Amino acid sequence: MTRPVHITRALISVSDKTGLIDFARALAARGVELLSTGGTAKALRVAGLTVRDVSEVTGFPEMMDGRVKTLHPVVHGGLLALRDNPEHVAAMKDHDIAPIDLLVVNLYPFEATVAKGAPYDECIENIDIGGPAMIRAASKNHAFVTTVVDVEDYNAVLAELDANDGATTYSFRQKMAQIAYARTAAYDAAVSTWMAKAIEEDTPRRRAFAGTLAQTLRYGENPHQKAAFYLDGSNRPGVATAKQWQGKELSYNNINDTDAAFELVAEFPTEQPACAIIKHANPCGVATGKTLAEAYARAFDCDRTSAFGGIIALNGTLDEATAKEIVGIFTEVVIAPDATEGAKAVFAAKKNLRLLTTGTLPDVKAPITTFRQVSGGFLVQDKDNGIITEHDLKVVTERAPTDQEVRDLLFAWTVAKHVKSNAIIYVKDGATVGVGAGQMSRVDSTRIAARKSQDMADVLGLAEAPVKGSVVASDAFFPFADGLITAAEAGATAVIQPGGSIRDQDVIDAANERGLAMVFTGMRHFRH
Repeated sequence: MTRPVHITRALISVSDKTGLIDFARALAARGVELLSTGGTAKALRVAGLTVRDVSEVTGFPEMMDGRVKTLHPVVHGGLLALRDNPEHVAAMKDHDIAPIDLLVVNLYPFEATVAKGAPYDECIENIDIGGPAMIRAASKNHAFVTTVVDVEDYNAVLAELDANDGATTYSFRQKMAQIAYARTAAYDAAVSTWMAKAIEEDTPRRRAFAGTLAQTLRYGENPHQKAAFYLDGSNRPGVATAKQWQGKELSYNNINDTDAAFELVAEFPTEQPACAIIKHANPCGVATGKTLAEAYARAFDCDRTSAFGGIIALNGTLDEATAKEIVGIFTEVVIAPDATEGAKAVFAAKKNLRLLTTGTLPDVKAPITTFRQVSGGFLVQDKDNGIITEHDLKVVTERAPTDQEVRDLLFAWTVAKHVKSNAIIYVKDGATVGVGAGQMSRVDSTRIAARKSQDMADVLGLAEAPVKGSVVASDAFFPFADGLITAAEAGATAVIQPGGSIRDQDVIDAANERGLAMVFTGMRHFRH
């Protein structure tokens, strides 16, 4: 079963005809008989190749608009027969079934059909049946049959044939079978996921996830962990679709942090230049400005220490002036929708800095399903697309926030969505001035954020910490008044929080006693 198998007969039926003619010619030149169906057979004949129709072999024409053409014992017998089993060999002889040594199939373009927004019936018609059936049959019988499902493997097949006098080795057929089963699994996952959405089934009994390898990573979060990066086929603008202009390969942590940075900066409209600086998936500075250079400078001044070696995301075209500001310190990655030639020239001198451009920003309102693995299963949920506007705010204190405070409160609330819980964010004039993230106590986050603001005052030589006169956002309610009191003592003048604690009145009373304005959103932004 593990011996090399010479390729004498191939069945080719492909939707994606990239590289088809050259591959088929190379097979024919090696004496391989070509069987084919429909459009593939036509393309081969037009190219001057000799090809035999599957319908001629089966004795049945293609029917039902091509739905039935390869679902026949002559085809599947040729793929499934064990060549070293006397009963199988006898059955092949009795029923005039010839062996098929090589199957080349890529499936109807279902994913592409869904991606273009095709109607339900068109999507259904692009669900391949015969293709997956043949792929599974040939892959099961990899002891004798070589299965090819990806155009990028054509050259590997030819190289294998050249290296083995027209045969394929067992290990090669095993590898190709694994690739083939992964393809049909991904295809079925795409179909089942689409259909669940189409029929509004939010929690289907079984859930399948699939991805295509984009990059084998040197290691994961730590050097002793193996890792890889897979694409989900959604083409959502971001690190997965970006063009890298310079710098070494992205690492596992680079990819994770860059995604966090770009998703945050996408929250701001393009007419409002914005910059987010991320470290370990948490913002260490976020700001808007009249220009991207100003936005970057203001974000940098939130926490210059943490910004070192960070990830920078911009919501507009990176220009030369902004690039010159950025190269002032070591930065791992810069991601933006686009970059000018002048900006690229500035970065060219920093060979280790990765520059990524995406062409556009992701739609922060688009429905996305996220999942996280836990021992023995997956947690699945909708992406946190919650957005609060001024009209959603409920003033709960005696003093209402000023117009400027409202703008800063909404800014702080937007950032809070992207900070690990417990999250506390101080903001002044459209820029973060203190970020407290990931603490077990909300009071500790409040204190840490204020302390960072004081540290920056010392670095910048300011008379007082920027947190004085700021507003503060809490991603979840204050369970006690102590967190709010700590923020007030730090200098905050207004608060935005979800509300909903059994001690809300205690917190409101504490705010009124100190002259703070406070608004409730009715929405929480936990990010664990």
